[in-house]
Order: sequence, then structure tokens, then C-alpha cells
Amino acid sequence: MVIFISLFIVLVDLYSFKGLKLLLENVASLYRNIIFIIYWIIPFSIILVLVYFFSQHSLGRDPVQFKRFYVLGGFFILIYIPKLIFITFHFVEDLVCLIRWIVSKISMTGRVHDTDISNISRSRFISQLGFIIAIIPFVSILHGILIGRFNFRVEKKKLRFTNLPKVFDGYKLVHISDMHIGSFLGHQQHVEKAIELINAQNPDLILFTGDLVNNFYEELEGWIPILSKLNAKYGKFSILGNHDYGDYYRWKNNEDKKQNQEKIKQAHKKIGFKLLLNEFHDLEFKKEKITIVGVENWGLPPFPQYGDLKKAMSGIDDSVFKILLSHDPSHWSAEVVDNTNIDLTLSGHTHGMQFGVRVGNLKWSPAKYKYPNWAGLYEKSKQYLYVNRGFGYIGFPGRVGMPPEITLIELFSA
Repeated sequence: MVIFISLFIVLVDLYSFKGLKLLLENVASLYRNIIFIIYWIIPFSIILVLVYFFSQHSLGRDPVQFKRFYVLGGFFILIYIPKLIFITFHFVEDLVCLIRWIVSKISMTGRVHDTDISNISRSRFISQLGFIIAIIPFVSILHGILIGRFNFRVEKKKLRFTNLPKVFDGYKLVHISDMHIGSFLGHQQHVEKAIELINAQNPDLILFTGDLVNNFYEELEGWIPILSKLNAKYGKFSILGNHDYGDYYRWKNNEDKKQNQEKIKQAHKKIGFKLLLNEFHDLEFKKEKITIVGVENWGLPPFPQYGDLKKAMSGIDDSVFKILLSHDPSHWSAEVVDNTNIDLTLSGHTHGMQFGVRVGNLKWSPAKYKYPNWAGLYEKSKQYLYVNRGFGYIGFPGRVGMPPEITLIELFSA
């Protein structure tokens, strides 16, 4: 893996450097040489760090190590997405030059015509344009790393249901998902501000749809007192997400893995969540009730399917208003809609790919090509699904056009 990535870095940087020399040929040699030195320090530093990480064989369970790895990943994306854009334009320039050379050979003159001078200027313009365009993703990614991942937004939705008891009219649900708390190491102040924002919504219920951690219970060290500040009038409910099972780590034995997950489950309780593991909980108010159903993670391959919806719904009053917590939105299409009478399903998991565009009613993200229901509200057969874009982040330490989300859903009786 490290050889492949290193080869990619070297090839991209060699070709990008060729274009950079063209753009800087009129710059004073002293400044040009300084730029060239800085240019090559960056890729070789990345390669050295990569060699170090891969020589460790395993990142272990220290959240600090994972944070450093994510920082490296973010820096890699910050540098090489713009470079790939630049070399695409520079390749077009080279292609134009090659075509001109072929045409000159075919013309049998072997000479460059006077009109080719303007073409050379125009050809250089292509690389200049590529450089300018490459600045846009660089600035966007940098903003996403420094600001975007902490720019929590409250998304508000009002939903009406014919079978919602009148006493729950105006009931406020705050839906959060994909906390990935280990990624916030060193950024406690941002999480505390987000919790203040949640509490400011004055929620009746807080519903958390999984991925409390990236992999390990060690990530929760020091966080439980902070997360315990989440307040809701009538309760806080949660489920597990795919990352809460520790399936993405090579455990020495199954016992260590089981202990890790058990401690994560206990952390839910310490935070004040009622963790629903393929079960339901009735909420009664003034002799009326609604039911919260929670399933373990159910995902399309390669994600495991621990969720058992039939077990979770066993014994439920069929006529009662139901809210399902299911981490992966794929579950809604596969087993919920048209197969049950669950009124509202809440999911997360996609993160909106932590990258996308949202302008008015227009929304786009690469996530849509894997998850048809990837962010926001969906409705079919009078059954609703809401997919939260996520509270935290993983892998890439940033969010570009997909800010972290706190969802406020108000229920009304139609």
C-alpha cells in the first residue's frame, strides 16, 4: 500500500512540477528556487510519515494515533485534489502542443508558423487557468478542515401524522447521529458549544442513531461528563452504529472485542441514553403513548446486519404511533417502508460523504450514488425517513459543503 501511494505521489508531483516550472519561468530565480524547495519538501515529508505509519503495522487503540492519521489524510486530500485538477489542465496543454507538432510534421515544412506564437500564449493560458481553478478546491477543503467540521447547523422539520395522539402535538425531537467522538480529540470546546445548541432547542426527546465512537471505548475518556450535559424533558434514546462494534480493527481475540463493545454500551448508559438493542420503549403521557423502536446496525454488504426488526417490534401495540431508530438508511427501503406501519424512521451513517453542495432545494453529494436516501427527508406511502448528515467526522477531518447537523423535528397531529 505504501509503495502504491508513494508512487502516486511521485508521479503526480513530477508532472505537476513540470507545469509549475512553466508558470514560474519569468519569476526571479531566487524566489523560484525557494518555491521549488518548498514544493518538494511536502511530498517527501508525506512519504516519510506514511512509511512511519505503515511500519507500525497497527495503529493500536490510542485515539491520538488515529487523530494523527486523520490529520495526514486531510493534508493529503488538501494537497493532491488541487494538484490533480491542475495537471488535468496541464495535460490538455501538452496535448495541444503535441497536436501542433504533428500538424507541423504533416505540413512537410517542419517549421513553426508565425501564427503559432499566439497558440503558445494560449496554450500557457490553459495551465494558468488550471492553476486558478485548483485554488477553489484548495480553499474549500482548507475551510472544511479549519471551520466546516465545527459549523453545526440546526435543520428544522415539521411533520404531521393522522395517528399521532393529540397530547403529543408539538412534541420536539432532536435527532443526532454519527458522533465519532474520538475524532474530536483536542476540540472539546466545539462539542460543548454543539451540546449547548442542542439544549437550546428545548427538546422533549433526544434520539441518537449510532456511531458514538470510531472503534474503541478509549475514545470516550474525558467525554462522558461533557456528553451527559445533553438535556431532554422526557428521555434520551440511542442505538449502535456500524463503528460501535469494533469490526474495523484486528483484535487479538474475541474476548477483547466483546469487552470493548460492552464498555461502549455502558458509556451510553453513563451519558444518560436508554440504549435500544432490537427492542422498543413505550412513552406514555396523559394516558396516551408513542413507541420508540431501536434496532442494532442493519446495513447492506459489506456492513454487518445485527439488526432484527421483527424481534424489536415483537409485542408492540400495532395501532400505536412508532418512531424507528436505525443507523443505516438502506434499512428503510429494504424492510420498513411498505412492510411495516412504522410512521417515522431516523437514520444517519452517510455523513453526506462530508462533501457536497447545498443551495436552496438543490443538494448533491457523491453519497447519492451509494445511498439513494442519503440526507434529509424522504416520504413514501405516508411513511417518513429522515437521514441526518452526522454530528462528527471520520477519515477526512473536515466537512466541505456538508456541515455537521442537529435535526429538530416537531410532531403534529393532522
